[in-house]
Amino acid sequence: MIEQLTTDPYALLARLRATEPVAWLPSLNGWLVTRHDLALRVMRDAATFTVDDPRFSTARVVGPSMLSLDAAEHARHRTPFARHFRPREISDRFDGFVRAECARLVDGFAAAGRAELRRALAGPLSVAVVADALGLDDTDTARVLAWYDAIVSTVDDISAGREPGPRGAEAFGELRSHIEGSVGRRSLVTEAASVLDLPEVVSNAAVLMFGGIETTEGMIANLLVHLLRNPEHLDRALVPEAIEESLRLEPAAAVVDRYATRDVALGGASIARGDLVTVSLTAANRDPAVFPEPDVFDPHRPNLRKQLAFAHGPHFCLGADLARLEARIAVETVLDRLPGIALAEPATASGLVFRKPAAVHVRWLPS
Repeated sequence: MIEQLTTDPYALLARLRATEPVAWLPSLNGWLVTRHDLALRVMRDAATFTVDDPRFSTARVVGPSMLSLDAAEHARHRTPFARHFRPREISDRFDGFVRAECARLVDGFAAAGRAELRRALAGPLSVAVVADALGLDDTDTARVLAWYDAIVSTVDDISAGREPGPRGAEAFGELRSHIEGSVGRRSLVTEAASVLDLPEVVSNAAVLMFGGIETTEGMIANLLVHLLRNPEHLDRALVPEAIEESLRLEPAAAVVDRYATRDVALGGASIARGDLVTVSLTAANRDPAVFPEPDVFDPHRPNLRKQLAFAHGPHFCLGADLARLEARIAVETVLDRLPGIALAEPATASGLVFRKPAAVHVRWLPS
């Protein structure tokens, strides 16, 4: 079952949603929630379904952070960073930077007529933005990518019940040294350090780093694939709607984990205190009760903002608007500078926790 959830989960998730929307899966050693309304209920109720549990995968790699704490401690960790992720602040600080970085990256390969856009555009852009935000802009891009690859791989191993290797801890140790060295520069880290202890700053910065890279890279890669598979929607004016529909159809973060704080009934299931409750954002976003013809890419849907790719409730993704900004400018740059762009090879997303294509090979008419 883990293999099916990793590679091609949609038929299984649809069957569970229709017959057993809160299902016990021995392979996950927990409950899987697949219906949109039940997903909302779990994510909104942090008192009953918490992230604050020693088994929480990300906390086991980077330590306690806003991602793995609830109630007052969650607010204490999140607030020093949250003020910088308001839409106006994001536009003022990052719009010009993202435009310049997208232009630089695309111009670097535009004459070739072919490229692999996940590693040539989506990944490097995500790294550059996170590095700038965290004061790591003098750190080699390949090193930052290696850190996040190791951390995400370790989180995946833990989520799948595998014994993690040492790479994640080693990568976090290197990241910790670099983040500690960035305190004092103009960055989110510096301001947070005036409120939080340094280990807390580091843990939250690590969450922002691998969240900002992994999910944004996946979001841009998935969006490019959806648009290039459906060229009738390759319209610059339609990009904001295409972003929301791509997020609905294939959220870069496929699941979020919670732990029951008490015995509770949910969707016909009797959940015991301490049980793992995993919400499938992928399944909730394809719930036909909310999104008719859920497997069809349709940027004209009237209710696109009901998609749950950024989660919901107190743990709604802090960087959602920054990720949207990066995705929009990346696609606009591609459409403006790569005429006749099309997929050169099939591309399919995969992943248990984080879903994206292994590669996005494209071709276009070189100028």
